[in-house]
Amino acid sequence: MNLRPFRIAIPDAQIDDLKQRLRQTRWPAALDADDWEDGTSLTYLQRVSDHWLKHFDWRAQEARLNRLPQFQAIIDGQDLHFVHQPGRGPAPMPLILTHGWPGSFIEMERIIPLLTDPAAHGGDAADAFHVVVPSLPGFGFSAPPAGPGCSARHIAGLWRGLMNGLGYERFGTQGGDIGATVSLWLARCFPEDVIGAHVNYIPASFRPAMGPSLPPPSADEQAYLDTVATWASTEGAYAALQGTKPHTLSFAMTDSPVGLAAWVVEKFRTWSDCDGDIERAFTLDDVLTDVSIYWFGHMLDASYRIYKENRRQPLSFAPSERVSTPLGVALFPRELPMPPRSWLERVFDVRRWNAMPRGGHFAALEQPDLLAEEIRAFFRPLRVK
Repeated sequence: MNLRPFRIAIPDAQIDDLKQRLRQTRWPAALDADDWEDGTSLTYLQRVSDHWLKHFDWRAQEARLNRLPQFQAIIDGQDLHFVHQPGRGPAPMPLILTHGWPGSFIEMERIIPLLTDPAAHGGDAADAFHVVVPSLPGFGFSAPPAGPGCSARHIAGLWRGLMNGLGYERFGTQGGDIGATVSLWLARCFPEDVIGAHVNYIPASFRPAMGPSLPPPSADEQAYLDTVATWASTEGAYAALQGTKPHTLSFAMTDSPVGLAAWVVEKFRTWSDCDGDIERAFTLDDVLTDVSIYWFGHMLDASYRIYKENRRQPLSFAPSERVSTPLGVALFPRELPMPPRSWLERVFDVRRWNAMPRGGHFAALEQPDLLAEEIRAFFRPLRVK
């Protein structure tokens, strides 16, 4: 594995370069500077940029993140960055948590202590986990893939190698967004390793087999498919571009920090449970820490390209295929379109299906306490007594 400790240490020159680029931003015109209908509000992004330049302290964020036990390791030729926090309890269960786009490993920062040391946060020590939080290849401080083919399915194999290399022969998996896709691939491909899979999102690419000999979509399932199609036509431009021409997009985002922030901030606002006020769900420092990790990582092409790889390797199933790994699903009210339970049960052994009272797409960051308790509840009956 070539396991080695890791600390974030962005050179001063990169921070100075970021600030210089922010000072020299060329702002576009807008029909209505306050409006979000055509994309990110000009007025709001100017506020974000001003905060990034004058008030955001990357060194303070860096120091806080460096309190997490971080490592790098090489798995099947891929250099990966990850957090590995051992649990405190009588028999912690190994658990790998996977972020998505436009998130990063920092999505899990607040939920890690709730899972590793539940007794210190009002929970039961018997629910403790050994938590591993990797950065997806080409995200954060994981190296970009050396060539094509790094889809969620391929990443599932890397995660299995990472967990086995850390001494965890059997483990649970959890994720949202791309992390949910990786978790479902882990459950599908490695049932002998995966104790259970818990997700807070079902990717639209998930497709059970359909055909003349199989039950047609129910009314609820067809309504979901119609909703996904409508959502894709009104909100899916980012995915279409990242899934077809990721490199073209990466030129603009690699050169302009404000362009990158505009691309990310709009998703944090649209996909979170904030009623249009992004700072009801996140602080500006929360958002800018995430954006800064993308900026300093200088791997935007790879972080977009995973959409293209996942289009080439969709989560589709053969008519007779079933996945035996237990599955749990948390449904947050401001999540992207989610299917009915029956859609999953065509393939998966769904053990838990729970509607959450609040929260959106970035559940671990928005509602860490709610998600932590949901994860504990799902895995509780799966633990070896």
